[in-house]
Amino acid sequence: MASLVPGPVINIGCAMTTTRRTFLRSAGAAIAAPAVAHVALAPTRVAAQPVERAWRHGLALFGDLKYPPQFAHFDYVNPQAPIGGTVRLSATGTFDNFNLVVAGVKGQLASGIEALYETLLTPSLDEESSAYGLLAEAVSYPPDRASVTYRLRAEAKWHDGRPITPDDVIFSFTALKTNAPQYSAYYRRVTKAEQTGDHEVTFTFDAPGIRELPQILSEFPVLPKHWWEATNTAGRRRNVAETTLDRPLGSGPYRIKTFDAGRTITFERVADYWGKNLNVRAGRDNFGELRIDYFRDTAVEFEAFKGDQVDWHQESAAKNWATGYGFPAVKDKRVLREEFPIRNTGTMQGFAFNLRRRQFRDPRVRRAFNLALDFETINSQIFFRQYSRIASYFDGTELASSGLPQGRELEILETVRRYVPADVPPEVFTTPYTNPVGGNPQAVRANLSEATRLLEAAGYVVRNLKLIDAKTGQPLAAEFLLSDPGYERFVLFYAESLKRLGVQVTIRTVDDVQYENRVARRRDFDVVVDSWEQSLTPGNEQREFWGSQAADMAGSRNTIGIKNPAIDALIDRVVMAQDRDDLTAATRALDRVLLWNHYVVPQWNYPKARTARWDRFGRPDQMPEFGQPAFPTLWWWDAARAAKIASPR
Repeated sequence: MASLVPGPVINIGCAMTTTRRTFLRSAGAAIAAPAVAHVALAPTRVAAQPVERAWRHGLALFGDLKYPPQFAHFDYVNPQAPIGGTVRLSATGTFDNFNLVVAGVKGQLASGIEALYETLLTPSLDEESSAYGLLAEAVSYPPDRASVTYRLRAEAKWHDGRPITPDDVIFSFTALKTNAPQYSAYYRRVTKAEQTGDHEVTFTFDAPGIRELPQILSEFPVLPKHWWEATNTAGRRRNVAETTLDRPLGSGPYRIKTFDAGRTITFERVADYWGKNLNVRAGRDNFGELRIDYFRDTAVEFEAFKGDQVDWHQESAAKNWATGYGFPAVKDKRVLREEFPIRNTGTMQGFAFNLRRRQFRDPRVRRAFNLALDFETINSQIFFRQYSRIASYFDGTELASSGLPQGRELEILETVRRYVPADVPPEVFTTPYTNPVGGNPQAVRANLSEATRLLEAAGYVVRNLKLIDAKTGQPLAAEFLLSDPGYERFVLFYAESLKRLGVQVTIRTVDDVQYENRVARRRDFDVVVDSWEQSLTPGNEQREFWGSQAADMAGSRNTIGIKNPAIDALIDRVVMAQDRDDLTAATRALDRVLLWNHYVVPQWNYPKARTARWDRFGRPDQMPEFGQPAFPTLWWWDAARAAKIASPR
């Protein structure tokens, strides 16, 4: 299970267990019936019935909740944190949209919009998979988990003072599921959403026993139905399936104060925010204002940070971390560098092939591309030896597979052995997965020799120093489509190895708008750099990442275009797992089949978040185990620190 969050995301006012880029799709001017035939999502009202329910103040996927009913606050917050001050953040690219329903499908969503809206429950950052009441004061589900009911807080209100109702919840769910491929896949097992009491909304599922559905239904942002069905200042009725720059009506701790489309946006704290005294909101959202400035690329963004135009910078470039922080403000401790451990997510990042392209449908070709990547030399010469190679789709977690499958994991894999080798390669059962190792001329030559053998077996021959498909006469070509100029250094290094094999390589860097159009909407690419963050409790989002149904959905996160019935079956085992041991075994089995199909050339990972900040802020003494650094959510403006570095604001 992982929270669905529009991207790109600046984590304002919502500390999340995992962050995910979400690409959403429009279904036209009206909210139509969803494409999945067995789902009926028309908002429904039924007369309130006296039902005996066992109400809970929160949900845990496995085990018990840490915090009891009526707990005062989360242990990791400072409930006495001062309120006020301004924090200046940054983003790259541009924005022209405030409607998160169509994020990634139409327009460029402004960072921070998620801070305007609340969800039914909110996660705890010191538990692996627990959430507590936010808009909903209580939640209930029957023993077979065939449905879930949320009871809304009577005091929950929109910023215009109107109450948040079951109608708003049903409207939001329907809009998101209809218009957003990721939500459509994530919630495809939900057949009905209906009001079942004055403050109650019930979701019914198509089958019992799906352990995560009661909790993941608490994650979507609740939108104001009355605002979306009203007309704007220009007299035009709003459309939830279209982009807008109307300032949205929210219910969260912040609202938009000012903005300059594409350049900057400022959020202000809502003084009469209805939830400011809730236990799950104590010690959070402490800044009076949050300003986000947009920059053309990460290099310009970093220069703005060095020039004290931005307060916080999260470093993604190993070279910068090693060599870029010698400026005076670091030396005299006005800028502090700090690494925070990443414990709540695993990741797969890699060169992702487009299986819709004929030349990448043969796994031998894809494995040959991996053999051509000399990670060890790249890590030494470009990355200052900071990284380790990724060898799992759940890298950095206990869910990562290793060695040979045994026990429960092997039992699960036996259930998909009947599929053809193109779906479940025999190596899954016989050979531990490893990436090729380079780093010296002998190893590199051996890897390239093996790559050549695989390419020949796949039907390619060398003619005039170029690899040619012997059947079609077409050269083996690959365009690396990039969205960040910072990637060019290592892609250029990689390209030289591929050229030694005879592959025709081109590299094209485009802006965010072009990149999203080509990759998310038109699927017009050969190879891209992509990443998938994984929570500690994977579930329905795996359908969106690797499921066959998502492969043909424009905007889905199945960028690669995987259509593999064995993987679909393993995803079902993950989703239906009833305990932690079963979930771990099913996830590792899925991991092995993904790895041995060579859908990506795995890249590299670093187990900590590298951050730098101007020393103007305080934070809790006890930071949460998961979700660090949680900036600016749990931090606050420290006037004494700010006075010491004495830079005018």
